[in-house]
Amino acid sequence: MGTKGIEILDLDVNELIKVLNKALADEWLAYYQYWIGAKVITGPMRGEAVTELIEHANDELRHADMVAERINQLGGTPILNPKEWYDHTNCGYDAPEDPAIKKILAQNIKGEQCAIQVYKDIADMTKDKDVTTYEMALEIMKDEIEHEDDLEQLVEDLKQVG
Repeated sequence: MGTKGIEILDLDVNELIKVLNKALADEWLAYYQYWIGAKVITGPMRGEAVTELIEHANDELRHADMVAERINQLGGTPILNPKEWYDHTNCGYDAPEDPAIKKILAQNIKGEQCAIQVYKDIADMTKDKDVTTYEMALEIMKDEIEHEDDLEQLVEDLKQVG
């Protein structure tokens, strides 16, 4: 981002970069949680769940790319060492130690609900102050809301299976 682009922001850019790096850590952990969950999940409707988890993993990876690019534009440095993800995460990571479909879906719903709040907070922080980050936060939040709905629908479908 150019000098003037940063200059016109009506907020603490360093604080915003910290917040975005926390979101970046969340996205990488969410990506892995979805990806590995798709590899180990068991139970009825496994095929449908795997498809959904892989789609969501790909979206989380795309979100990580968006957030890292924005950090770069703001003159910051994205987290460089994966070991630091745990130090910065808002939402944490739930290892799919119990591969049962209901358990994995519940873990990922919890993660999506956290992510929705993270991006709402970023949107609130940047509204009328940084239009680029604000619009990015809204776009990602929209995806996270859709993910939560997709997962909750799978839970409802599972109830019909028995």
